[in-house]
Amino acid sequence: MSTFLNRDVISIKDFTKEEILKVLQVAKKFKQKPAGQLLAGKVIGSLFFEPSTRTKLSFDTAAKRLGAEVIGFSDPSTTSVKKGEILQDSIKIVANYADLIVMRHPAEGSARLAAEVTDKPIINGGDGANQHPTQTMLDLFTIQETQGKLDGLNIAMMGDLKYGRTVHSLAQALTHFKTKLYFISPDSLKMPENIKTELKEKKIPYSEYRHLSEIINKIDILYDTRIQKERFPDVMDYEKVKNLYIVHLTDLEKAKKNLKILHPLPRVNEIEYKIDKTPYAYYFQQAGNGLYVRQALLALVLGAIK
Repeated sequence: MSTFLNRDVISIKDFTKEEILKVLQVAKKFKQKPAGQLLAGKVIGSLFFEPSTRTKLSFDTAAKRLGAEVIGFSDPSTTSVKKGEILQDSIKIVANYADLIVMRHPAEGSARLAAEVTDKPIINGGDGANQHPTQTMLDLFTIQETQGKLDGLNIAMMGDLKYGRTVHSLAQALTHFKTKLYFISPDSLKMPENIKTELKEKKIPYSEYRHLSEIINKIDILYDTRIQKERFPDVMDYEKVKNLYIVHLTDLEKAKKNLKILHPLPRVNEIEYKIDKTPYAYYFQQAGNGLYVRQALLALVLGAIK
């Protein structure tokens, strides 16, 4: 029996190295050749309690290209949530109509809570500053695609490492591979201690820096992130750091030829637009890869492929 059948996708930590590689393998096949109507007759619930462009649209497109129908919302103010309905009740109701539920919610732990109240599979599209497992899988897919491997790489993460769920999930996923990690951030936005403790336990070397210039000539991947205004309890703290980490074209003069810049998007001002036209820029292709990774997960969890 498939280890994916009817399985929840809540945290990247729930997946073994072999399972992650399986998802990437299926995604690669889907990118090379359209999969057809594997999910014809299935219904996907798409519940986004928090704004999303790439995650929601790529999941919806993935489902439709596999032949499934999509129901749901992207604005909770148009639902019974506005009347005071709690998350557990919303999930129980939608589970009556859907074969699988994709959800995003601002509260950490919300996806796991949802999984506890239904037998239908839950896929976490982001829960607060906690986890974003499908983003991590598309990030790994993109790193593998651009570098030809996942082992033996030097990977830098820059910007909001404190509140950024994408870098938390990616750092945890990279414990399965032989990588060196470089964290670039202001002191107020450093990678959380629990993530660094996990890296130490898994013997994954990492180092912390204040400026990209210190390590630009060493890295294969620069994973840049937005300083997330919506995550700051005090807007004045955001104002102090919002413009500290902008990548300019001149910053890449000493970069390795194989360097690829990734970003979970949306970009605000942290990557100069001139960089878009260089071979280093790969963030739009990265977003495109979300379609194939999410197709792979939907097909695996619903048993359309093994």
